[in-house]
Amino acid sequence: MLEVFKTEPDQEAIRKVAGHAAAFSAFRASAPALLEGQYATGRLGIDAGLYGDAARDALGLPDMIGETDALEFFERHFCCLSVAPLAGETRETGFVTGYYEPEVEASRVPTETFRHPLYARPSDLVAVDDVTRPAGLDKSFGYARRLSCGLMTDYPDRAAIEAGFLKGRGLEIAYVRDEVEAFFIHVQGSARLRFADGTAIRIGYAAKTGHPFTAIGRLLVKTGALTLAEADMDGIRAYLAAHPERVRPILDQNRSFIFFAERPIDDPETGPIGAANVPLAPLASIAVDRDLATFGVPYLVAAPELRLDKTPFARLMIAQDTGSAIIGAARGDIFVGSGEAAGRIAGRIRHEAQLTLLAPPALAKRLVP
Repeated sequence: MLEVFKTEPDQEAIRKVAGHAAAFSAFRASAPALLEGQYATGRLGIDAGLYGDAARDALGLPDMIGETDALEFFERHFCCLSVAPLAGETRETGFVTGYYEPEVEASRVPTETFRHPLYARPSDLVAVDDVTRPAGLDKSFGYARRLSCGLMTDYPDRAAIEAGFLKGRGLEIAYVRDEVEAFFIHVQGSARLRFADGTAIRIGYAAKTGHPFTAIGRLLVKTGALTLAEADMDGIRAYLAAHPERVRPILDQNRSFIFFAERPIDDPETGPIGAANVPLAPLASIAVDRDLATFGVPYLVAAPELRLDKTPFARLMIAQDTGSAIIGAARGDIFVGSGEAAGRIAGRIRHEAQLTLLAPPALAKRLVP
């Protein structure tokens, strides 16, 4: 067992955070999948099956309940375990970032204005695991390219695809006006696309090439182009706008490339579908390391230096998504919402944080004997 959990000495910590009602609705949305065993238990040992009693109770209540009732629900079912980084991780404390669903203008066909495609998943891209992964392919790759002869190899990276590897295969879902905008849609993993005729669609993550994610902000800091304080999303955008000749070389250093699936917008008020297969809820859904953590379970997230209003950030959230850059036991990515305003907030979230797992008593005894 990976030793990252400790019994939280303040078992009333649930009372000291905000967002109980929103978190209850998010937890309830994941309850059917918890009961049906759809969520794999990650390497931290957070057994999704032990959340069954809480899931059944949640489904017996209305979708939306008040703060007091929601607080009582979480206190009734869970106790608190603080989460620490794994031994050997680069950070000694927990860390959170933010992400959002961009809303951008787009075109179904290429034009002089809209020239940068967003692609659907290619047919020769196949998922691989430890059994099917071909010899020589890095063990971190979850996808490979199946050749016409049946053999598999690594899929071309961002630079090759942007240079035209997929051109002519009819995989373009839509085109956006700016290559930097397209890149950040890849980073966020979803977007709402609005067309000139007034219609709109949502695109969501479908697959990726398998190449590792590289944070270009970190590269710009390493080369001295930006300071650490400047390397938020606004700072990165401003730098790329001021140095157009460097845009393609910088973006191509992130070899990971994302493919999308088109999805309808059934409810404009809900977020995109996350990896846990439920709509993400602003400031109630958090992305976690899917290899380590488990979807559908609640966390308290406290980041004293992060202030979205006048108070330090402290909210109850549900693990409902993941991301290539979200690596570590005490690592989270806060879903902020959709649109430009949400993007401005999300791009500034890069803060040390304490993550606290809410665990059923039987699981708490297993994780902290």
